[in-house]
Amino acid sequence: MTIDRRKKNSKWLNQFNQFQYGILKGDVDLFNNLRKGVINDNISKEDFSNINLYEANLRDSNLNQANLSNANLNWADLSGANLSRADLSEANLSRADLSGANLKGANLANAKLNIADLSRADLSGADLSGANLNKSYLRGATLCNAILYGVDLSEANLSSAKLNSANLKEAILTKADLSDANLEGADLNSANLKGANLSFANLKEAILTYANLSEANLEKANLVEASMLYANLSGAYLVNAYLFKANLSDACLIGANLKYANLNKSNLIDADLSGAKCRGTSFKYGSLIDTKFYGADLTDCDIFGVSTWGIETDDKTIQNNLRISKYSEAKITVDNIELAQFIHLLLNNQKIRGVIDTITSKVVLILGRFTEERKPILDAIRNELRKYNFTPVMFDFEKPSDRSFIETVATLAHMAKFVIADFTDPKIVLQEAQHIIPNIVIPFAPIFLKNSGLEPLTLGDLKVGKNYVLDTFYYEDKAHLLDNLYEKIIAPADKLVGELVKENPIKK
Repeated sequence: MTIDRRKKNSKWLNQFNQFQYGILKGDVDLFNNLRKGVINDNISKEDFSNINLYEANLRDSNLNQANLSNANLNWADLSGANLSRADLSEANLSRADLSGANLKGANLANAKLNIADLSRADLSGADLSGANLNKSYLRGATLCNAILYGVDLSEANLSSAKLNSANLKEAILTKADLSDANLEGADLNSANLKGANLSFANLKEAILTYANLSEANLEKANLVEASMLYANLSGAYLVNAYLFKANLSDACLIGANLKYANLNKSNLIDADLSGAKCRGTSFKYGSLIDTKFYGADLTDCDIFGVSTWGIETDDKTIQNNLRISKYSEAKITVDNIELAQFIHLLLNNQKIRGVIDTITSKVVLILGRFTEERKPILDAIRNELRKYNFTPVMFDFEKPSDRSFIETVATLAHMAKFVIADFTDPKIVLQEAQHIIPNIVIPFAPIFLKNSGLEPLTLGDLKVGKNYVLDTFYYEDKAHLLDNLYEKIIAPADKLVGELVKENPIKK
């Protein structure tokens, strides 16, 4: 009797489901009302598995917990439908309209959702493992805690989507649009995000271990404390990205653009930051322009060919063993990322070595007041120095009162063979001399126009005990200066250089 009753109930249930299916195809409102009146628990889960609902109008339908496994819902209109906890495994939802649908906890494993419209849909906790979401539209969708293991989301639109704590392990997200998406705490271990747009995305504490982010757009992305161990970020666009405390250990950042990026307290141990051009890719050189590295650990980083300008470090930045040579060359390391670029050029560029030689043996620093009246004199000195194969350097500054001005003049003085300073208008030049003479052992030749006033007394005090300060040469006019420049200034200064080198060979 029990078996007969089960068979009878099963037969009746099948007939009931067919009846509901017929209603569903014609009148969604009637179907929904019928479901509200169902009392028997045995018929609370409709069995629509394997059925054909191609192009069906199921808008706003109530299919909560329904079995639609392997159903054909291609081109179906399911916008606003309630499909929470429904079984849609292996269903064909290609090009279906699921905008605004409730798919909380739904089973969409291995379902076909390519080119489907899932905008604003709620897929929280849904199982989408193995599903095909290629070119699907998920703008503003909620996928928090969703299982997206191994899904194909290539070229999908996930802009502004909520993917908090979602499982995206091994997911294919090539060329996907994840701009402004929330991926906080998401697991993207071994995911392929090549060419994806993650600009303004929130990836705080996301797991990107072994992930492929090559050529991805991560402009202004939030990657605070993100785990990117062994991640491939070659050619990635990380301009203004926030990577505070991010783990980039052993990550590949070849050719990545980290301009203005914040890498404070990040872990870059063994990371490859080299900027060599990579064959078959659209990116060329790595960029670390104005990048912040306060408290970051750059130990054993590869930085061959990277462009470093204006980077910011502090005494807590660890820069040990930075490799500046190619893998095919003998290993050469330095302990300063800014110095690295210069050292590599010095080692590999004959012209650069020639420039260094020019700086140390031919540069002459000319100091004076660069007014319209005084500039012709200084120009004349410069032209005359060129005749003797010297490289004149004149530093012109409109308001030379700040510290950076003095530091720049001091740097130039350190590089020069000797200094010629015109004290005819002493206000500015004296300020420079007061810094150079006591601190830099270099021939210093003062000149002064006769009958133009009194030589500043302070200059006389600066000369005391300084054998490298020549006697002041008083010139009558430009012609007189040029006629005596070599004999009274150039020759004595050049001779004094040799004497100073003998006295202190380390400094000069």
